[in-house]
Amino acid sequence: MQRKAFDMLASAAGLLMVVVLLVAGGLLMWGYNFTSNSVRTQLAQQQIVFPPKAAFAHPVVGTEITPSMIGTVSKYAGQPLTTGAQAEVYANDFIGVHLAEIGGGKTYAQLSAAAMALPKGSPAYNSAEATVQTVFQGTTLRGLLLEAYGFGTMGTIALIAGVSSFILAGLMALLVAFGFWHARRTDEAKELAVRTSRSTVKGLVPA
Repeated sequence: MQRKAFDMLASAAGLLMVVVLLVAGGLLMWGYNFTSNSVRTQLAQQQIVFPPKAAFAHPVVGTEITPSMIGTVSKYAGQPLTTGAQAEVYANDFIGVHLAEIGGGKTYAQLSAAAMALPKGSPAYNSAEATVQTVFQGTTLRGLLLEAYGFGTMGTIALIAGVSSFILAGLMALLVAFGFWHARRTDEAKELAVRTSRSTVKGLVPA
């Protein structure tokens, strides 16, 4: 095979790869923008705001701000909740902590089952049902926030993949340009050198 023809074919294949990478990168960036905008819009509509910075000055177990929230929730003090990263912190380190305190570490399903076992209409039942409803509402909000966090994480992955695709497309484009440049400088009559190896098997010669 002629070396010039080989260079042209390899460069054409590389050019096709560049197009594929650019299209993939564009789609991934679109996915990132769509996901990020959707998460930001949906969270902003909830109008959730982190406690102000002053609230973290004296954290006490059993109150709104506990010592476990310092370093996680406190870094977003006073900010509106609009990103997936904020949603994760608010769901796990703020709502999750209060749910554990209210329910004594039990889940909504466990608390509901315990309440149903009590005599309906009794003070104990009414108190247990109030706790169940509070935990249910908190668990629902926490689940929605974690879902937003999941979509936000997918958007971040799409961003990284999109940028990587563009970088690979740029590197491939340089190789393609070099391939076409080399093809133009190659003599038409030059053949592609193919190296072959030969192994000689020696038989045993009887004495």
